[in-house]
Amino acid sequence: MADARMTALRGLSEVFGQGGYSNLVLERLMRNNELSGQERAFCTALFYGVVERRITLDWVLGRYSRQPVEKLSPAVRDILRMAVYQLLYMPSVPESAAVNEAVKETRQMKVASAAGYVNGVLRSFLRDGKKLALPRDPLAALSVQYSVPQALISLWQRSYGAAAATAILEGCATPAPLFLRVNPLKTTADALITQLAQQSIPAEKTPVENALRLTGAGDVTRLAAFREGLFHVQDLSSQQCAAALAVRPGHRVLDVCSAPGGKSFTLAEMMQNTGSLLAMDLYPNRLKLVEDGAARLGLTCLQIRPGDARIFDKSLGTFDRILCDVVCSGYGVIRRKPEIRYKDPAECDALPQTQLAILAASARYLTPGGRLVYSTCTLNPAENEGVVQQFLRETPGYALCGQPVTTLPRQTAGDGFFYAVLERTE
Repeated sequence: MADARMTALRGLSEVFGQGGYSNLVLERLMRNNELSGQERAFCTALFYGVVERRITLDWVLGRYSRQPVEKLSPAVRDILRMAVYQLLYMPSVPESAAVNEAVKETRQMKVASAAGYVNGVLRSFLRDGKKLALPRDPLAALSVQYSVPQALISLWQRSYGAAAATAILEGCATPAPLFLRVNPLKTTADALITQLAQQSIPAEKTPVENALRLTGAGDVTRLAAFREGLFHVQDLSSQQCAAALAVRPGHRVLDVCSAPGGKSFTLAEMMQNTGSLLAMDLYPNRLKLVEDGAARLGLTCLQIRPGDARIFDKSLGTFDRILCDVVCSGYGVIRRKPEIRYKDPAECDALPQTQLAILAASARYLTPGGRLVYSTCTLNPAENEGVVQQFLRETPGYALCGQPVTTLPRQTAGDGFFYAVLERTE
């Protein structure tokens, strides 16, 4: 597994050192290094495990390293993180292999002078029984236990209460379930379940119509059913958000931040591929994902157009339904994109201003009596309820339809998500 370890190590260097997106970095490196199926599985588990558990791993290293963790060279730090992760969380890896490979990696990463140091730190950890002693401070202990920054835990505790914050941490520490959206234009939930079962992929229905939960599926985009457009991948919370828009056949619908397209596809299917759905996004290259997905699914009512959702364009006309799934901090999906948890909270301070601008511009397209859904995949009231409340204070003629919905990440359920349904009353 030497190639798998080195691929993971180089991926960590890009994510931690250059701010790369974990999923894009890893897939590119595994493809370039031509890893086998077994190597890909090991590399993926190791890479994402280290990204997810960085705070925990650095806490361990801080107790056994003579030098402060932040003073270590990036290569040595990542080598040690990978080794400690294998020792703590990968019981199938022999302890000797984890240590010996880490020493070898110092030569491959051109930090051979640190080989003895790496060996010493890891041997000390082993002699101490691989103990993970948590800090005495309750907040710091939660941070080390779940590998989530203290500032983010504090935000959740203030916003949702201690019990809900712990539930969020538990949910973020579990593997993200895989959900599919059945394309009712081409098949049924029962038929797709049967087809997947024939390939030894268990699938079960959920309380959301045409939403299936899969176990042990692997890369579903390689399945014939995917190529034939029988489904697309979409988290359960995202599907619930799309359903809240209550589209009907013949509606004129606008999705202002549509890429990569999951909600647009679901809406078009709910419209029975009639009426029209305009899918917009700020980045034209991302709209290619929407275009390709729509073609695969056979959704001809969907058109794409680049556009800045913050700017009102009178030429677009009016719409019966509008989806504003805005750019956000992403704290509801950190189990899928673990590097998000390490964002500096200050980076997100300006987001509510952008989100409000998108909501205010989008609402101007809505016909009287029409419905708009504002949504995010984050757990931060400033970006969620705060934006909706400010919009309602500043914009007469709109009202909430029911209470906003916040979903928390659960082991067998969808991601952390927020959506509010608004109606134009005049």
